[in-house]
Amino acid sequence: MDSKSDIKAQGPVKSLSLKMNFSWTFAGNLFYAICQWAMLSVMAKLGTAEMVGQFSLGLAITAPVFMFTNLQLRGILASDRKDEYTYGQYFGLRLTATLIAFLTIVGISFLGPYNWETAMVIVLIGLAKSAEAMSEIAFGLMQKHERMDKISLSLIAKGIISLLLLIILLWLTQNIILGMVSFALSAILLFLTYDLTNSRNYDCTKIILNLHELKKLIKTSLPMGLVMLLISLNANIPRYFIEHGMGTDKLGYFSAISYMMMAGTTVVSALGQSAVPRFAGYYAEAKWGMFRSLMIKLVMIGTILGVSGVFIVLVFGKEMLTIIYKPEYASYQSVFILIMIGAGISYISSFLGYGLTSARLFSVQPYIFLVVCLTTLLASYWLIPLWGLEGAAVAVIVGNVINLAGCMIANSFILGRLKGSQEVRTVNEAN
Repeated sequence: MDSKSDIKAQGPVKSLSLKMNFSWTFAGNLFYAICQWAMLSVMAKLGTAEMVGQFSLGLAITAPVFMFTNLQLRGILASDRKDEYTYGQYFGLRLTATLIAFLTIVGISFLGPYNWETAMVIVLIGLAKSAEAMSEIAFGLMQKHERMDKISLSLIAKGIISLLLLIILLWLTQNIILGMVSFALSAILLFLTYDLTNSRNYDCTKIILNLHELKKLIKTSLPMGLVMLLISLNANIPRYFIEHGMGTDKLGYFSAISYMMMAGTTVVSALGQSAVPRFAGYYAEAKWGMFRSLMIKLVMIGTILGVSGVFIVLVFGKEMLTIIYKPEYASYQSVFILIMIGAGISYISSFLGYGLTSARLFSVQPYIFLVVCLTTLLASYWLIPLWGLEGAAVAVIVGNVINLAGCMIANSFILGRLKGSQEVRTVNEAN
């Protein structure tokens, strides 16, 4: 089926302003991040550090698989200004890839060196991530139409449902498996009842499952799948070394503290996702000055967030860890400070990454993140046995510095190309 036979939603789709999209995205992502943060806090308070470690291990194992099979289709769909592919192609490829990802997670869980309880936690997190992956492709359609309010309402509802169910089940049973059942059910419920229905209001294109028809989209998205795989591996490599060398409980401490950076990440994600369609438009129309101006503003925001985060942790770090988790977490303030330094660097590189995706510069990004991933691997191998959790945090910083340098070089290339295109257009218009 080609794009001519698409059945589009009836009636005009009214986009929101960049300010409104940011406000909605920030509110939705912040609320969802707080709920996810609260889930870790609930596990720490009602359960044990080992429970937090099992949950974190499940995320660390499932994330690289889904980040790869997701193929960054949401970002590619959101920046597809020329409608190169139908929504049915995006949805069909995401559905096929998600099934492969879930079966891979099941195999890893029961063939790996994990006890039955941990294996079930990993499988249930994989089921939740499968539903979230399908929701994400619907989010890409909403993002393309600059309706971030639809995405935010879904995130808010899912955050509330998953947190409340987790609190109830852990309070009554102290069973981490039942807690993860609630996590999976909330994701499935929101996809079927809200996200899927909402996407059909905008695009009712027939789902394409024929791999021959999806071949071109696979070729386009595969480099970004590799990028997301490497990004996820880079984030989780220190966790693998901690779990292997120091145990699940230490992983629980590190992961819980690492999640404290989500406040800044939420702002970055909200701004970046809201800006992607604008970036894509500026790039398509060769508006060098506007592209550059928006990027500078975002980088400045990332810098302010990073510096502010480090300052807050230096002053209030111990108190924050004690209140949100338990008193024993406060002894890891030095780890907290190092993690926030790494987070500040990542905020800036994330904004630069949104610029690369908006310009559809997909082929260069795998090379950047391959170098980043190898750097983090070597740093973790060397530093974690020497310095423990502090070594893991330093490894994160080293990887993020390399990532920032690579993204800066790639964005300089984009801006140079845009400036050249704008000058050519100006000359042609003058003639």
